[in-house]
Amino acid sequence: MAFQTEYEFELPRGFVDDNGNLHRRGVMRLATAADEILPMKDPRVQSNPSYLTIILMARVVTRLGDLRHIDTKLIEKLFTADLAYLQNLYRQINDLEAPKVLTACPKCEHEYEVSIDFLSLTEALS
Repeated sequence: MAFQTEYEFELPRGFVDDNGNLHRRGVMRLATAADEILPMKDPRVQSNPSYLTIILMARVVTRLGDLRHIDTKLIEKLFTADLAYLQNLYRQINDLEAPKVLTACPKCEHEYEVSIDFLSLTEALS
């Protein structure tokens, strides 16, 4: 079994480029320590800590549609739903453990934890 470092995704809305082309499918890679540390030196992050998300996404999104050059200007132009989707995907692929919820069997009422796989859930809803 190979170690997965890249994850395909499909944005809920999509990025519309200057020519009116819609780009929804892309690839995000696993983050490195440098991806999280180096942006902290960026003056845009120092003056506005929320900008860290923009820089992080520009570093880890490696492809969006036909676009191969992903930068902060492109990430800034994403719809908020798409940015939120990417943030959730980032957390999911970079966290050690999938989030869990406590649930119960409707018949026997036995309680147990279930891991939430947002990637599968998003694909199922598409």
